[in-house]
Amino acid sequence: MCNHDFRTATAMQPSQKMGMESNEPLTPAGRLFVQPATELVINCVLGIDQSVGLETVHSVVSNSLIVKHPRFTSLLVTDKHGRERWKRVDIELDRHIIFVPDPVNDDNSDDDDEVAVNDYLANLTVSCPLSTDKPLWEMHVLDAHKCVVIRFHHALGDGVSLLSLLLTTCRRVSDGEKVPTVETTSSAVRNSREGAGICGWLKMMWLTLVYMVEFCMTCLWVRDKETVVRGGAGVELWPRKLATAKFSLDDMKTVKSAVVNATINDILFGVISSGLSRYLENHSTKPLREGLQITGAAMVNLRKSSGLQETTELMNKNSGSRWGNKFGMMLLPVYYHARGSDPLQYVKRAKIMIDNKKLSLEAFLSYKIGYFIMKCLGARFASLLNYRIICNTTFTISNLVGPKERIMIAGIPVTYIRATSSSLAHAITMHMVSYAGKADMQILVAKDIIPHPEILAKYFEDALLEMKEAALAAKLPAKCPQNSG
Repeated sequence: MCNHDFRTATAMQPSQKMGMESNEPLTPAGRLFVQPATELVINCVLGIDQSVGLETVHSVVSNSLIVKHPRFTSLLVTDKHGRERWKRVDIELDRHIIFVPDPVNDDNSDDDDEVAVNDYLANLTVSCPLSTDKPLWEMHVLDAHKCVVIRFHHALGDGVSLLSLLLTTCRRVSDGEKVPTVETTSSAVRNSREGAGICGWLKMMWLTLVYMVEFCMTCLWVRDKETVVRGGAGVELWPRKLATAKFSLDDMKTVKSAVVNATINDILFGVISSGLSRYLENHSTKPLREGLQITGAAMVNLRKSSGLQETTELMNKNSGSRWGNKFGMMLLPVYYHARGSDPLQYVKRAKIMIDNKKLSLEAFLSYKIGYFIMKCLGARFASLLNYRIICNTTFTISNLVGPKERIMIAGIPVTYIRATSSSLAHAITMHMVSYAGKADMQILVAKDIIPHPEILAKYFEDALLEMKEAALAAKLPAKCPQNSG
């Protein structure tokens, strides 16, 4: 249910404009996310070490950049020409902070906090859009479960922008005076093309041509084969369930060291390929073809540096990392393979595919083509094409690198950071966020298609552990045969 009792707070006045104009139009990407077929809300969950009072939440929010940021103090309105715009208003915190003191699960339920919070989130993803009579964000304080659910409309910005802003309210556990470290590195997509010779540029042009043809065909008619994990048109309205797969970054790094030049994204896609293969093998009612393609849609950060961003850079209009939605889309296929003797083969196959994708201009061109379509043909047509891509593929995947060190809010340590989105036409959406040596992946499913997502989460966790064991075994020195006599 969406209705909760909440208490009042004083109204806050927004301050400085932070490099953005009042009453300005939505960006093309923002307009895409307010169309009915592609409307999207980001749900971020912060686990905290202890319960927090409502007064503390009000104090943190009222002294944060959130109530000063133009996007968070503006209504979404439509002008007389039918164009969506941001209109600055006085913000009332009592309409944004929802305090839930009691457990959100049934009184007779013996579910733990994780299950209860995941069920609460799953209901939000389908049945509770954000109200447009106030700025498009809200905060649910689940006091009995020691967590805070923060909901942002995707028109406000992408995950990188929103989490970077959120972290300005945090401090390091190790030093309460310092803000969390924001590790910015050069974009992996950009780095993969730098220093390429003539052969490298020719390969880039060829891969770009091949992938863009595939991208256009997927927009129009090519779709994945029917499987027990595939959704389709209308599935975004179906009830949802949510489960969490938990990984150790040290385990991922162990696997990474066993595959030459591998990245965490390579490991993630190897895990997904292995886990989905095992799920299909155990739950499909029909025989599966070896090498069956299962296509994912991934959002790729197009900023000059990857990961979280400095807030000053996000607020700078002339910065290449400015605030908003700045990402392209890539189609990333994984393939069904029956369980073999070497789990690392899943990673090696994923690395080859991802290396080729990073070398191409697919993400950049998808962003530019989408911008062109939005400008020339309108937001509805662009939304339709985007919706068709989702209907013709199988899953959504994103991976956001969070703080490396433990952080706290108002002196209370944060135990985990997780994120998911509102429901899509995919039957599976997966969002992974790393934090303090751990990586949690939220797996949101259409429960009429995948009734037990916790099984899928267990397959993913087991896949990483199997890869870790294989990586450690590969490092052991081979035993030399002993000479007799």
